[in-house]
Amino acid sequence: MALMVAGDPLSKVPLPNASTPLVQHSLPQLEAWLRQLGARQRVHHGPQWDLHQQNWSALLELEVEDLRVSWLQDGHQTVRHFPYGLPRADLQAAILAGP
Repeated sequence: MALMVAGDPLSKVPLPNASTPLVQHSLPQLEAWLRQLGARQRVHHGPQWDLHQQNWSALLELEVEDLRVSWLQDGHQTVRHFPYGLPRADLQAAILAGP
């Protein structure tokens, strides 16, 4: 069952089931998912997205081989690389768990 992203200009872009690996998402679906998380795309840096939470912020980068997440919390940076073969739900949980 595909999910729609409410309140988003790309809300007509259906998202696959959350157990679907990111590699099976189109670029518009990836962008809609990142917006759903609350991330904002960097101007002039298409594959880079900023995500701000109460205790940390993160830079998400859509790289060729994987999704790179760089969290910043209390002046410390933590970087992780997640393969696109992981299910979207697992990646979302890992990203939102923070550093």
